[in-house]
Amino acid sequence: LMAKEKAAVYKPPKTPWSKDFKRNWPVYVMFVPAIVYMVVLHFIPMFGIVMAFEDFNIVEGYFGSDWVGFQNFIDLFTGDQFLVALRNTICIAILKNTIGFVPPIIFAFLLSMIENKRFKRICQTMSYLPNFVAAVVVASLVTEFLGKDGPLTMLLTNVFGLENQNWLANEHIPIFWIIYVLMGVWQGVGWGSIMYVAAISTVSGDLHEAAAIDGANRWQRLFRITLPCIMPTIMMMFVLGVGLSFSTGFDSILLLYMPSTYEVADTVYTYTYRMAFGSATDYSLSAASGLFQSVVGTVLLIGSNALSRKMTDSSLF
Repeated sequence: LMAKEKAAVYKPPKTPWSKDFKRNWPVYVMFVPAIVYMVVLHFIPMFGIVMAFEDFNIVEGYFGSDWVGFQNFIDLFTGDQFLVALRNTICIAILKNTIGFVPPIIFAFLLSMIENKRFKRICQTMSYLPNFVAAVVVASLVTEFLGKDGPLTMLLTNVFGLENQNWLANEHIPIFWIIYVLMGVWQGVGWGSIMYVAAISTVSGDLHEAAAIDGANRWQRLFRITLPCIMPTIMMMFVLGVGLSFSTGFDSILLLYMPSTYEVADTVYTYTYRMAFGSATDYSLSAASGLFQSVVGTVLLIGSNALSRKMTDSSLF
């Protein structure tokens, strides 16, 4: 009987692509610039991966440079500070996906509880502004505030009794990691909450109304209705965050760290930058590092997506 019911389910006929193109050709035309952009700036440059296996020389080009196989990867992995940079990258990525992942969700929940629409829009707009501040400006602010005579340093010294010091020059774990993650939270909490605010707005008001009639207060409705309804969005953002976590830090860390903090601040990106573009330019080493990080990022993305599908029945793909 169930088989007959399944067979009876109506399935609309598939429209041939040629017919769909004739009907919706303006939509296809709108996609042309995006496709050209992706092909020219993303797919064609992928051929540059061959540099990772060559002793690349600009004059000789891709086809004239000597083939060295995996020698660039060996040089990368056997560098004196590579394991330290790898450790810092992993630890900062873990902090970003734990401490740094939750604040946008909490902020979105708080925004959803504001009933005054005008005040809500003002809060949202103000929270978005730090995201548009250049990394150089943000790093300069952090440097000033956490300097030996900076306002935050004086607050920590006079109120909490901590040592008066330049906190960015502190080489102890995990001072620099926490500073970097909190800086990212301040800059991105508003912008990161956009997806969650949009997801919360799609939650049916009938569910909240029924729960309120049954005696559920605002916090109970938040955790029993809103949170489960936006869980697929949360998991999607988490999967994306994990997939991008290995590319932790470049511009901000490059602006904040110093030789005295290389031991705790150097990431794979900044380590490669110093190795490839320091005293001698080495494009091959840089390409090898980029390929290594891309492979690891892809593995993390696929793994976190599979874990999300298994644990919550929701996934990015």
